[in-house]
Amino acid sequence: MALDGIFLYSIVKELKDELINGKVEKINQPEKDEIVLNIRNAKNSYRLLISSSSTYPKIHLTNVNKPNPLTAPMFCMVLRKYLGGGKIIDIRQLDTDRVVLIDFESMDELGFNSVYSLIIEIMGRHSNITLIRHRDKIIMDSIKHITPDINSVRSIYPGLKFIYPPESTKLNPLDFNFDNFKDFYTTNELITDENLFSKMFTGISGPFSKDLLDEFFNSNSIEAQTDLRYLFFFAQKSFLKIKEGDFHYSTYLENGVVKDFYCFKLRKYDETNTKSYSTPSILLENFYYEKDKFNRLNSKSSDLQRLINTNIDRCLKKIKILEHTLKECDDKDSFKISGELLTANIYNIKPGMKTIEVLNYYSEKEEYLSIKLDPTKSPSEIIQVFFKKYNKLKKAEEAGKIQLKNATEELDYLNSVFTNIKNSETYEEIEEIRKELMQTGYIKFKKTDKIKKAKATKPMHLISSDGIDIYVGKNNFENDALTTKFADKHDLWLHTKNIPGSHVIIKKFGDIPDNTLIEAGALAAFYSKARESLKVAVDYTEIKNVKKPTGAKPGMVIYYTNKTILSDPKSPEELGLTVVK
Repeated sequence: MALDGIFLYSIVKELKDELINGKVEKINQPEKDEIVLNIRNAKNSYRLLISSSSTYPKIHLTNVNKPNPLTAPMFCMVLRKYLGGGKIIDIRQLDTDRVVLIDFESMDELGFNSVYSLIIEIMGRHSNITLIRHRDKIIMDSIKHITPDINSVRSIYPGLKFIYPPESTKLNPLDFNFDNFKDFYTTNELITDENLFSKMFTGISGPFSKDLLDEFFNSNSIEAQTDLRYLFFFAQKSFLKIKEGDFHYSTYLENGVVKDFYCFKLRKYDETNTKSYSTPSILLENFYYEKDKFNRLNSKSSDLQRLINTNIDRCLKKIKILEHTLKECDDKDSFKISGELLTANIYNIKPGMKTIEVLNYYSEKEEYLSIKLDPTKSPSEIIQVFFKKYNKLKKAEEAGKIQLKNATEELDYLNSVFTNIKNSETYEEIEEIRKELMQTGYIKFKKTDKIKKAKATKPMHLISSDGIDIYVGKNNFENDALTTKFADKHDLWLHTKNIPGSHVIIKKFGDIPDNTLIEAGALAAFYSKARESLKVAVDYTEIKNVKKPTGAKPGMVIYYTNKTILSDPKSPEELGLTVVK
């Protein structure tokens, strides 16, 4: 969801509570379209991030400290000149539109107190950050210069008078009555569909509009749904929550990826895939961090994902061909029987015969069998054809079973690598997987090539709620190291049943409490291909029952004498477990 006007209203409320009367101590510009203001207020320090990114424009408090360029950009220097040491005297929003103004009182070059306004426009590719002199609205500078050849209607660069974005003709959700509500509805010939509220009111995004309409339909009779007064009172009641600051900050996940966020609960999302936050700034910090991390890691591993998908497709095609071949081999014995019956009746085969009826003494019923013959061949040649076909199918079956077993094992391995890639959380983990694929021959390199040395990663180490050590492998190298080298024979080993995933080890010192087993099962399910499923089957057994076959690929093991539990996938954070660094 885009950062709409309602969510921006909740951010402005937070910023007013924390930053009014605060003093600007430091100004940096870590990115070409992003500034950070360090503000001191009532002995508390805050870091305000403002971004005019075309993809992710935003404004919120942050705890992230980004490195700054060696030379400050011009816009940063202008801000330091006019806002350095200044005091924030007001933070406001234009109605509920995506425009925020921050007023600063600071001393100008002549020693007089002057007021400057920083205008933040959160409008996708039109986002901008502009510093103006408050009294005459003259632009001091902007992070993006908009010249007449870019926009002939509204130019933004130093020396011009600032022109606000065109005022919205929509209603203000915080200030409207029935008369203008009815007038807007009828004049614009609106219909009561999922986009109604976003078409009527400033700052209402499409998803929030749809959510409101769903709630309206669910809480009113069919007769009431066609009455504008009921719709008006519903809108007033819903928007009263905004005035009262009754917000609920949540992010929403799909397939393990953060997809959406908002300051109210959205009906279309399952509660089980929701994560709540105490402030809008913390939500945005985490949302954009997860979004950025996912995009960066996905980009970093895109070549590996293509490689694995190509090989998975190859294995699937090979398995399909082999299964078809083995199905054809099911008839091999019929050729052997036909050959032996023809041998027994060789003197009954006359030149030019196309079929022959022979008694099938291999059958309990001893019925007659009709066998097709090649009239151009002699009886001995005909018999040899049947035995050759039998021997060919027999050898094909033997080889096919071996190849099918190898192809299935390779497919299991490739699926495990793909799962490890998708579950990777750092560049180091991606590079460790790349190294693994080099060693297993999927990435070819010459002897003269230098392999980039990645920082060696270690299995994740956690402490259960009972104080017991749990270890989780994040790639197949770590899985092998945990299972075959690190773990003792009586430690407990866990893995999702018939699903690619991480090896999980519980260090056993006496009996393992049920809570620890449940937590380890949840981790095994979370770090597997079944991360988004519910009630995942997780096998567990002692390490002494887990063996690595000779020549098996990394992470591939066999085990026996196991038990199974059903686990809901949960991350360490969701389980409240301590991660040992």
